[in-house]
Amino acid sequence: MASVQSSSGAGHRPTQDHLTELTLRGFILGALITVVFTSSNVYLGLKVGLTFSSSIPAAVISMAALSFFSRSNILENNMVQTQASAAGTLSAVIFVLPAILMVGYWNNFHFWQTMLICMAGGALGVIFSIPLRRTMVVNSELPYPEGVAAAEILRAGHQEETGSGGAKDIAFGGVLAAIVSVCTGGLHLLTDKASLWLNAGKAVFHLPVGFSLALVSAGYLMGLTAGLAMLIGAFLAWGVFVPYFTWQLPALAGSISDTAMSLWSSQVRFIGAGTIAVAAVWTLLTLFKPMAEGIRLSFKAIAGSTHGLQVERTDRDLSMRTLIWLTAALVAVLAAVFYSFVEEAPIADGLAWGLVALSVIMAFIIGFFIAAACGYMAGLIGSSNSPISGIGIIAIIVVSAGLVFLDGGMRIFLSPEGQRFGMGLAIFVTTAVVSVATISNDNLQDLKTGYLIGATPRNQQIALLVGCAVGAAVIAPVLSLLYQAYGFAGAPLARPDMDTAALLSAPQATLMKTVTQGIFSHNLDWSMLGTGLAVGALVIIGDRILGKFGSKLRISALAVGLGLYLPPSITAAIIVGSFLNLAVKRRRAARGLLKGGTDEHSNRGILIASGFIVGESLTGVVLAIVVLVSLSMGYSDTPLSLANLFAGLFGGSFSTLRVALSLLVFVGACTVFYKKSTGK
Repeated sequence: MASVQSSSGAGHRPTQDHLTELTLRGFILGALITVVFTSSNVYLGLKVGLTFSSSIPAAVISMAALSFFSRSNILENNMVQTQASAAGTLSAVIFVLPAILMVGYWNNFHFWQTMLICMAGGALGVIFSIPLRRTMVVNSELPYPEGVAAAEILRAGHQEETGSGGAKDIAFGGVLAAIVSVCTGGLHLLTDKASLWLNAGKAVFHLPVGFSLALVSAGYLMGLTAGLAMLIGAFLAWGVFVPYFTWQLPALAGSISDTAMSLWSSQVRFIGAGTIAVAAVWTLLTLFKPMAEGIRLSFKAIAGSTHGLQVERTDRDLSMRTLIWLTAALVAVLAAVFYSFVEEAPIADGLAWGLVALSVIMAFIIGFFIAAACGYMAGLIGSSNSPISGIGIIAIIVVSAGLVFLDGGMRIFLSPEGQRFGMGLAIFVTTAVVSVATISNDNLQDLKTGYLIGATPRNQQIALLVGCAVGAAVIAPVLSLLYQAYGFAGAPLARPDMDTAALLSAPQATLMKTVTQGIFSHNLDWSMLGTGLAVGALVIIGDRILGKFGSKLRISALAVGLGLYLPPSITAAIIVGSFLNLAVKRRRAARGLLKGGTDEHSNRGILIASGFIVGESLTGVVLAIVVLVSLSMGYSDTPLSLANLFAGLFGGSFSTLRVALSLLVFVGACTVFYKKSTGK
């Protein structure tokens, strides 16, 4: 941490008062990048339950694009990446929002309601985190890994007077991942996973393999520590809990794989959810004191600047008056969108307005406290590793329990129709809370980047608000597109002839639906959640003990929970990526590329990994469009598939050859990644 701080202290910050920051071309470029990264994140999040931080790739693309214009500068580039990263981060609402379809309240995504709830929640996330800037960014030793990395990329790009080298790395990764993705999801010549099932008596064990390059990249970006913790979680899931539950059965019904997956889905995932929840709560508890102090000092500073005290450009936030008016306007937007949601329910107007007021209060108050926690977590471990899923779980439990408790006198949620409405409302309110959490998670990271390169905080906050608006407008159409093309696991099929094997898993949204249904029907299996809480508590205790002894190896309870919760093939690919990160670092160290204990040219692996993620995710979106066009013309939902042709040529051995070819391509892609990332 000291090394990071020493390289990013106030003494190294440029003034650059003569440079233009907010430009029309910057807003347009930021909006275009927003469409790309929001679409990518929506697809990736629905497929595997993970999203990626778009700050670094947005910074590189911005530098490459603006290099064609005269008088572009580092601060203008920073505003573009700020806008684009905010929108990409906002896409994390897909962890919650699809659950409204899953509980049967919506049959598609309502554009205006989806856009307004995401925009209002995201904008509140910007506002809630502004008072934290001075304490958590300026006067803090928090490392802000992605924020510092983005600043270094911007500096390096402008020192070299070009961002084209980094853009080429992203393009290389994107093209390679796109080719593999077309062969997998389009031509169906490759598969994205393989499994080996073993049993000892009735105890079932699972050895999974995942071939997704996007997931490998996610693991690479997370690093070895998170990967080891996820490996522990995966071992607990498939080496302890699933074998134990299958051994307890009187007899195995059906295939061992179907039985094991059913038990994992209905029981072990809830253990993972409990572990994620306790990790999030522990973080909130440990951060309460610095959060409170930061809020107090920052409000004092903002009030001082409003009363005419001289404030430097690089320390100037949106004024207190602006914040008050924006907050009032956003509360009004929340009230309007909640009313549009509630008015569709069969209840009296008086009750409707009461539910609207309750929804606004819950979204505002819960969002305020979560914003501070998420901002601190982003500074500590980075935006990509922050437990947004755990925050969402806590929020959905609190909101659902609050609605059920207050319904004791109103008795709105007793009928099946009323219960669907109640579950939909709880999920909709939680969407607002998660929007606040995700943007506050990203805001301070971006403000750290701006602080290091001499940007104006007020201008960055304006760019963040614009990014929220643009990203919110993109989310609903992309969600509808993917739902119509692929469908979501646990939701009604968009078409009766859909291929259920191609359903997007939407793992977090599935969990939100299950938790909400359990609370509203009063039959939630709290025992599995309790087991998860115990596992999380033990991991936290173990991590604290390791810290007391000065161990560099730490165990993240959040990552352990993810290893328990995520599908095994997803976890396997992420773990491979984390060990690839270790291999790259060791090879670069052996080649003498480390200076002063840090690798000044380690960003190449990050850029190629970002390219893998963007390439695979965007290909998924494009293939979804192809599927919809094919269906609209009366053809199948697999118009590009060559699987039947090759199955006819190779017979029953095609499935084995397909797995072998997938493994060969996967190993080859990882090898290429390793060689390019370890080069000078």
